[in-house]
Amino acid sequence: METDRPVMRFAVEAVRVDAHGSEARCKDARLVLDTDLAGRADAFNPAELLLAALSACMIKGIERVTPILRFDLRGVRVVITGERQDVPPKMASIRYEIIVDTDEPDRRLALLHDNVRKYGTVFNTVAPGTQLDGVLRRATPADAMR
Repeated sequence: METDRPVMRFAVEAVRVDAHGSEARCKDARLVLDTDLAGRADAFNPAELLLAALSACMIKGIERVTPILRFDLRGVRVVITGERQDVPPKMASIRYEIIVDTDEPDRRLALLHDNVRKYGTVFNTVAPGTQLDGVLRRATPADAMR
């Protein structure tokens, strides 16, 4: 099926800095990458970057759809975990929890979650090859949004 929509293109360049890390560059942004075989606490490793990309996709999807749905929210937090298998090496499962600070009714929360699952580029790239499960729920007083 052909479409007249322009194709969106993305580009990132990564450069090895030394044996302890690398740097990804995109637009005016730079991100330190943990490519040290011993690991490092001050940077995301590749698996963590995948989870961060998925989290960002979910939040960006919520930002995109809330004006369309006239959905009122005060904050969003995504908590995400992944389990890696060794043979073959891959992210075997990812579990997420999207916590939304809102007074919207439960049916609208379900609609928001449906939109996150249907229209997220990274979500729909990861989902076919990984057991990807999660919930979207209302924030409670115990949930910190920062």
